Amino acid sequence: MKKEYRVYYYINEKGVEPVKEYIYNQSIKERVKIFSFIDFLQKSEGYLDEPYSKHIKGKIRELRIDFFKNRHRIMYFTFTGEKIILLSAFTKKTEKTPQKEIDKAIDNYNNFLINKEKYD
Repeated sequence: MKKEYRVYYYINEKGVEPVKEYIYNQSIKERVKIFSFIDFLQKSEGYLDEPYSKHIKGKIRELRIDFFKNRHRIMYFTFTGEKIILLSAFTKKTEKTPQKEIDKAIDNYNNFLINKEKYD
């Protein structure tokens, strides 16, 4: 029997969950749509094709949620034990994903690997 994938929010060194914080700073309608996409990602075992998700770098992918003119992006990766780790989130305003957002996701990814026991 297949295990169900679980979604985890990355927790930074200050104890803040940046993705959760980002989501709760959006309107209620946008929150509902973002959470429905996260649920869709979970049911799809962490892998969605374009236009829903896009490979960024290494194991890191970008969940793509468009809401009218707002283009929400959540950086994530899948980890052993059927875990989906949501690393960072931002509103995309340019055609290409900004390098600073990629760097932030990479930093959070590396920090996660150092502190992965917090997610067991």
